[in-house]
Amino acid sequence: MAKTNVSKYTEDWVPIKNIKDGMIQLDNNYLVTGIKIEPKNIFILDYQEQNNVIFSLRNFYNVIDYEFWLVVCDRPVDINLYLAQLQLMYTNAPTQQIRKLINQDINKGETFRSTTVNAVDTEYYILFRDSKKEVLEKRIHTLIGNLASCGLTSRQVNDDDLRVILDSFFNGNAKYEFGTVMSSV
Repeated sequence: MAKTNVSKYTEDWVPIKNIKDGMIQLDNNYLVTGIKIEPKNIFILDYQEQNNVIFSLRNFYNVIDYEFWLVVCDRPVDINLYLAQLQLMYTNAPTQQIRKLINQDINKGETFRSTTVNAVDTEYYILFRDSKKEVLEKRIHTLIGNLASCGLTSRQVNDDDLRVILDSFFNGNAKYEFGTVMSSV
């Protein structure tokens, strides 16, 4: 009877050949890619705007006619850098009302820093696969356009995004040392 070689390394049994150009190439020659969606707090909108976004998203999901995965990943945030940026914004704020709002954010950030809870940035992805790159590219452009009509900003995933997703999946949300995650303001 032939002896099978059982590896203790995850890389040896995961069917991934390569991550390149925002796509994961699998052993079966399928490609996995997707889009990253910028979060938007719809609960700060008025009731009618909230309903419009929810209705638009319902329609958006109903027109996707292929297999896809919704993925949510939490990444640690360097709260110290965030607080430093808020402090700069506070210094340059044109009005007292804006200073008051920024100061509230600074106080909230200080609360995060003083507790044992790690601050995280939640990232949202829609991933899908196909064997044809042209099909994937068309889906990416269609999804980005449809999400824009829902009032959401999105972009194609890059190699780093895909690595974060894989790390999160394989490491069970263990603590990472990825650096700072900040959106451009």
